[in-house]
Amino acid sequence: MAKQSSVRLAAAKVVSRVVAGDSLNQALPVYQDTLGKKDQPLLAELCYGTLRYYFRLDAWLGKLMDKPLKTKEKDIHSLMLVGLYQLFYTRIPAHAAIGETVQVTRTLGKAWARGLVNGVLRNAQRQEQELKEFTETDDISLTAHPQWLLGKIKKAWPDYWQNIAAANNSSPPMTIRVNEQHVSRNRYLKKLLEAGISANPSVIAPQGITLTKAQAVDNLPGFFDGVSSVQDESAQLSGNLLKVKAGDRVLDACCAPGGKTCQLLEINPEIELQALDVDEKRLTRVQENLERIGLRAKLMAGDGCEPDVWWDGEQYDHILLDAPCSATGVIRRHPDIKLLRKPEDIDALAELQGRILETMWSLLKPGGTLLYATCSIMPAENSKQIERFLAKEECAELQAFEGDWGLDTGFGRQILPGSGDGFFYALLRKGC
Repeated sequence: MAKQSSVRLAAAKVVSRVVAGDSLNQALPVYQDTLGKKDQPLLAELCYGTLRYYFRLDAWLGKLMDKPLKTKEKDIHSLMLVGLYQLFYTRIPAHAAIGETVQVTRTLGKAWARGLVNGVLRNAQRQEQELKEFTETDDISLTAHPQWLLGKIKKAWPDYWQNIAAANNSSPPMTIRVNEQHVSRNRYLKKLLEAGISANPSVIAPQGITLTKAQAVDNLPGFFDGVSSVQDESAQLSGNLLKVKAGDRVLDACCAPGGKTCQLLEINPEIELQALDVDEKRLTRVQENLERIGLRAKLMAGDGCEPDVWWDGEQYDHILLDAPCSATGVIRRHPDIKLLRKPEDIDALAELQGRILETMWSLLKPGGTLLYATCSIMPAENSKQIERFLAKEECAELQAFEGDWGLDTGFGRQILPGSGDGFFYALLRKGC
């Protein structure tokens, strides 16, 4: 694709593609490559921010326009949302935000829209107070969540839904995991301080450190030698909850991109670890992460519901099942989830999780443990899933967790989005 000069044009195209069904991870790289490196951070900011507040911005746009645009003018619709985001959520001067956004209509060959975009954005400036007052009375605008998702969050977490919505709309912190095969967490904190990087130890993750300000990985001491890795503190719990010892045969199911795979080996390099993922291409990322930390695992491409294709017939001492899920616990990192996820997805994913869980259970040795994990906050995928499983599996025993973290659901612990991402964990022991 040829180089294009406008960051706003690229942002509008990314937003349009996400609205049409592409993920942000699919759409953003395409347009990043059309810009110079100095413009790429702004493009990411405009795309992530516009999608994070999409439902609020869209509600505002509805108030600012006399009638909606025709379907074929989705690019202009997205462009105006990008413009509104700049006006209300960035430090870009209003005259620059409006002028540069209006200019995109010429680049798009839609000179007719110049007056429309200019008028809408200038009216938004003048009506800022009215828009804020409207937001206080409209749930979709207030929370920047689609109605169906907000309804499910309210039903599942009536005492926490406002905090969840606020966390989903926040910018996530950068958290790293220290490889204690190389250095202790305390020593690494000192190394960060010496490098001029402010950070604090995680309260819940023994190897976790949260940076005060996000950094390029190039700035992290020893990153390329495997001394540290980027991983959210909630996700880091998995390696510590599954109590592996030297010689144990361990399966990391649904392993990509490999953060948990690497952590298990960092905690105990003497385990026999196999890592499975249904997407062979994503295993390349797992291999890259393993090579960076200097450890090895057997990588296998295959469907968790069809072990006959990849399994060697020997049962495992431990299985980590990070099940495919709605990812409703990581919306702050992936704001496109609000647009891409649909109500019917939750039940479909719960059914798939149930099938994978039953299959994985058959591969576990008697006396072995299975750690079930998701980055979801939906009970149907989490506590209800485990409750159903325990009701039909006589040999399954729910194990208690140590430590004071998350909410006890009675069938596992739920971490809600906050200092860390939203995550669910349940540890099951095979008693017979």
